[in-house]
Amino acid sequence: MNHQNSDGTGADKEFLSTFARGLEVIRSFDTETPSMTLSAVAEKNNLSRASARRFLLTLQKLGYVSLDDKKFALTAKVLELGYSYLASLDFSETVTPIMEEVSYQLGESCSALVLDGVDIVYVARIPRRGLIPINLQIGARLPAYATSGGRVLMAALQSPELDDVIEKTHFEQLTAYTKGPDALRTELSKVRSDGYAIVDQELELGMRALAVPVFDRRGTTRFALNSSSHVSSVSMERIVQEYVPIMQHAARKLTEVLP
Repeated sequence: MNHQNSDGTGADKEFLSTFARGLEVIRSFDTETPSMTLSAVAEKNNLSRASARRFLLTLQKLGYVSLDDKKFALTAKVLELGYSYLASLDFSETVTPIMEEVSYQLGESCSALVLDGVDIVYVARIPRRGLIPINLQIGARLPAYATSGGRVLMAALQSPELDDVIEKTHFEQLTAYTKGPDALRTELSKVRSDGYAIVDQELELGMRALAVPVFDRRGTTRFALNSSSHVSSVSMERIVQEYVPIMQHAARKLTEVLP
């Protein structure tokens, strides 16, 4: 897409490059750099010090950034941006109670995931303590191609959109079991036919994951419902025979309560 240049010219006159750069500055604060000096922000975002200073002071005045000992950091107010999205799905009142029921029935974690580019993003999660040492809080991202939730959501895409996601995906052999692009396409056909996806130790050794699609009343896939287990705690046969019906029943209940 040909966006506007910083001087206000360009083919796409609807694109506000300054606003976009401001969002990039917010996103540049991460687990590796939770706080940064002005110079560090400028360098990480390929900005001049003057531009970085304007972005940071604007964000500070809006309450999204704090300054302490010459280091800038995000404030909790940033969470409001994500909460607006979660509130639009009405997770607290409708989705979370059903997820809690699934987690209780399975004795496993239960998560809700959406597709964002080539990644899945966790938008709700009922954890099982001591399961698997992966950082999976709300907002956590994982590669869609190697996750059950990602495959459910990719399987729901139309061909041009799916081709684009696969083309942009950086396939890595995360474990000896991780599927490449050709095997993934075959697997996605199976997911469409079965109505669920199981990933067996492709993301991390020792982890099995199941996901089912959750549709709205118009039949559009809204998100994926996912549960993760350790290979020592559940067999593939049990996942198919016991877990899949429980998850699919929950998905149907969610369809009934989604707007």
